[in-house]
Parts: sequence; structure tokens; C-alpha cells
Amino acid sequence: MNVQFDRIALIGIGLIGSSLAYDIRRLGLAREIVVATRSPDTLKRAEELGLGDRYTTSSADAVRDADLVIVSVPVGASESVAKEIAASLKPGAIVTDVGSTKASVIAQMLPHIPAGVHFIPGHPLAGTEKSGPDAGFPGLFEGRWCIFTPVAGTDEAAMKRLRGFWEALGSKVDEMDAEHHDKVLAIVSHLPHIIAYNIVGTADDLETVTESEVIKYSASGFRDFTRLAASDPTMWRDVCLHNRDAILEMLARFSEDLAYLQRAIRWGEGDKIFELFTRTRAIRRSIVQAGQDVDAPDFGRPHALDKK
Repeated sequence: MNVQFDRIALIGIGLIGSSLAYDIRRLGLAREIVVATRSPDTLKRAEELGLGDRYTTSSADAVRDADLVIVSVPVGASESVAKEIAASLKPGAIVTDVGSTKASVIAQMLPHIPAGVHFIPGHPLAGTEKSGPDAGFPGLFEGRWCIFTPVAGTDEAAMKRLRGFWEALGSKVDEMDAEHHDKVLAIVSHLPHIIAYNIVGTADDLETVTESEVIKYSASGFRDFTRLAASDPTMWRDVCLHNRDAILEMLARFSEDLAYLQRAIRWGEGDKIFELFTRTRAIRRSIVQAGQDVDAPDFGRPHALDKK
């Protein structure tokens, strides 16, 4: 199957967009890459990095004659992008996105996608806490999942071609209903980030803990929360607002489970605490066995002794 496109337009050139640019070039998946972003400074940096063949601050200009359009913007900006590019999309083009919420993105974008254009919402489950064009790197999607949430009447040939594109990037592709996706991601991604933001904020607010002590002793566990809490604030603000119902449902469940643990600690119920910790330890092992992380000491982090 031919997975190469004549022209791919990347709308947004942060971590995901720039990583896509590197792999599209490396794997020969397009004859031309057009990069679009509203920020002239970001666009200039993308050009300095050689991420595309053509650069523009106009999304409408970027998508003209594009065979594949990948929208990589905060989910709250999805509708404005869809409105801007609608009149410039050519018949037969595939439009997809990388947003972490899908029901909201579909509601924002689908009404503006013209007939004859194939809109296939997507979400690659890959990334780091870093953002911007300098954050991207080749191989980000290798061995990771990309989830499609197709709308009714989606063209099967277009689906097959987009699946081939992501598989060429090294991703495993799955499909699910948008609402189900949002509920699943609320627990595996959105809630962990919210908890991380909150616990780091709590530590910052505690007057009895100085900033130097927080930094000095962070390796005891706090450090791992700070990685998630360093993620792009704009992106995660939009995720909270656009997956509100699912996140609130998961927060309620989490609060109930936290109260259970709190009672067990208060009453010295060691058996309940041990049972919970044993069960959750097994989840970690399953993630490693599934190839979604490495079972290396200290999560594979390099240390000074390793360099000697």
C-alpha cells in the first residue's frame, strides 16, 4: 500500500508536529512538507531546524493542494483552525488531528469539513513534558498507540491509508468511539496530569517547606510528579475544559478511593494497604510487559556513575 503523500500540511509545530516532520522526512512519507503556525517566531525556529519545505503563518495557505492535513494545536483551537482551512481543502484530502480529547474536537471541526474531504480524528499516545519545535525528535511514535475515533460514514480507503501512515511511523493503530476514548484517556492520562499539577502546587504552597528543600529532596518521589506538571499549561487547560465530564467522573472515583486509603491508614488497617499496593504493583509490571515502558533501575534515568 502506498503511504506516501505528495503534500502533507502540518498545522502546529510543537512537540508532536515537529516529531512528525522529522519522521515524515526520514521515512520519505511526503514529497513536500508544509509547516504552518500562527507565531512568526515559532515559524522561524521551525525553518531554522529544517522541519519543512515551505513555511507560512496561514493555515489556509498551508492546506492548499495538501493530500494529508495534520492539526496539532491545543484542542480549544480546533474549531478556529477548521474554519480557517475549510475553503482551501481539496476534494479527497484527509484531515486528522492529534488532540487528547475527541468528542470535543469532532464537535468543533466536523461541521466545517466540506463534503468530499475525509475527516478522521486521531490521537497518538506519545509525548514528553516538553513543548515547542525544539522538543521534537525522530522515533517518538515508535511502538506507541495511535487511536482513531472515526465518525459515521468514514471512507474505508482513507482510513486504510491513514492507518498505513501511522504504522509506517512505527505506531500500533486502534479504533474506538470518541466518548469511550475520552473516558479511557481521562484515567490513563488526564487524571495523572491533574494530580501531578495539584501535588506540585500543594508543595509550593506549603509554607513549612522551603523551595530549596523541595528541590533538594525531590528524588524521593516528588521529582516524578514534576515531570508531568511541567507539561504545556495551554494544552492541559484545554484538555480539562474539553473533557470536563469524563475528568470529573474520574476525579470523583479517585476521591472515593483516596478516602478508602485514608481510612485504612488512620485505623492502621495494614492488610488493606498491602492489598492495594500489591494490586497496583502488578499494573506496573503489566505496562512494562506491554512494551509501554522500560523495567530499568530508576526508570532508566542516566546517572553520573553511568558516564564514568
